[in-house]
Amino acid sequence: MKHVHRSIAAGDAFYGAVTVGERGQIVIPAEARAELGIQAGDKLLVMRHPVYKGLMICKIDELQMFLNEFSEFVQRMQKSAQQQEEEA
Repeated sequence: MKHVHRSIAAGDAFYGAVTVGERGQIVIPAEARAELGIQAGDKLLVMRHPVYKGLMICKIDELQMFLNEFSEFVQRMQKSAQQQEEEA
């Protein structure tokens, strides 16, 4: 299944602020859970941002879908580059 991608305005990506509890837990805002389809029992990946002090959280199945689509894109670009080299 292909996703339809849209540009995201800054306000569309911000759901509010959360507080870390004594046990290190946070509550994902209800609006974010609803819009992103996050339900109780879903597995989420929590990753450190590679540059800044921050976290990124995403659903495992959504990340896998993104990686599959990105891999297909890279393969198409490689074929295109190879065709251009052969034509030159």
